[in-house]
Amino acid sequence: MSSRQIIVVGGGAAGVFAAIACAEAMPEAEVTVLEKGPEFLGKVRISGGGRCNVTHACFDPRELASRYPRGGRALIGPFKRFQPRDTAAWFEARGVKLKTERDGRMFPVSDDSQTVVDCLVRAAKAVGVKLRARCGVERVTRRAEGGFNLALAKTSCRPTGRGDTPVAQDDHQSGDKNVAAPSYEAESLVCDRLLLAMGGCRTAAAAELAVSLGHTLEPPVPSLFTFHVATSWLRELSGISVEPVEASVPGTKLRERGALLMTHWGLSGPAILRLSAWGARELHGLDYKFPLHINWLPRLSAEAVAAELQARRDQQSARFVANTPIPPLPARLWERLVLAAGIGRETRWAALPRAAQHGLVQQLIRTEFPVTGKSMNKDEFVTCGGVRLGEVDFKTMESRICPGLYFAGELLDVDGITGGFNFQAAWTTGWIAGRAMAA
Repeated sequence: MSSRQIIVVGGGAAGVFAAIACAEAMPEAEVTVLEKGPEFLGKVRISGGGRCNVTHACFDPRELASRYPRGGRALIGPFKRFQPRDTAAWFEARGVKLKTERDGRMFPVSDDSQTVVDCLVRAAKAVGVKLRARCGVERVTRRAEGGFNLALAKTSCRPTGRGDTPVAQDDHQSGDKNVAAPSYEAESLVCDRLLLAMGGCRTAAAAELAVSLGHTLEPPVPSLFTFHVATSWLRELSGISVEPVEASVPGTKLRERGALLMTHWGLSGPAILRLSAWGARELHGLDYKFPLHINWLPRLSAEAVAAELQARRDQQSARFVANTPIPPLPARLWERLVLAAGIGRETRWAALPRAAQHGLVQQLIRTEFPVTGKSMNKDEFVTCGGVRLGEVDFKTMESRICPGLYFAGELLDVDGITGGFNFQAAWTTGWIAGRAMAA
């Protein structure tokens, strides 16, 4: 091999970003990205409801690391080298300006994830990165003289239909050196350095490659999921959002504040997603069946809520209880909470028994829902678990077990709460791995 051969397995955020970083740092290297699926950056394209939550406006490395239920301590050092401010500068230097929303999430000003996808593909092609879609890796072995042999699937690099990849479909005919020609036979590749960045280890193939090279995995379980709740009146409020609430699981230390979204299957929104991330293993151990408490007015103490109700009794005694919500609760939700407390629609404040008033206070600060399962968007799936962090040098993202092997992104036992943190871990670990492979 006349020049250094670098292969990246996985065409998602971490893999493509690493390939660009490597090729920019070592232009003479031949950098290839192999993606098993039909397109690159598919998760980037669908993230954030199609807007792509690129990162989060949290610029202190230690504070940023605290947003990761697993892997936060290992990321402190890497975040000192490449953090959200660097991410924003990287994209802006390539024509994609980011904006910061009230909750700290950062999106492209276009509000279109395709802007981010196009930027990354354009940057990769500009520095000569070869992008090969539909290229599954069946086996990786170490070479005695150093480097790796990769065995690809027999159907690797099939021609793709319209829209299957983010590169032009006539590139094969045009001779574009960035897009490999299709192959129908079993193929083997050789490289000096190898990066595994296949996303979460939810597939056996992703896990097997790491294990075959000597690594151990923390068992993968889902993270960032919504809750199934069968309570009928909750379903009737589908689409209503409340902020903030406090969600907690009794008998555990799990407790999160944030926006709550009611859906036709149960509960979602940042408060629930963050709770699921911090409790990924604990809730898995409960088989996703547990009681959930919601405090609808977390900014008020129980005494303050009682005082609010007493003020309504004193000042609005002739009005119906069900028609006088405490802000910021929506009127429809308030009515349902009143009914759930056993108070009829025609009950006026003047006629409300003291015991019923106390029951309403309890309903407002501790509504209990029976969670019966979970849901997740399979394309936006995030896992807790992956390659054991002690087996990776986070100064370079190189394996401590297998020289020349690197890791980035969700294949590591690293996962963040919702809000752009998982993408930031991908950019950071990808950038460090890419630069290290070029060193």
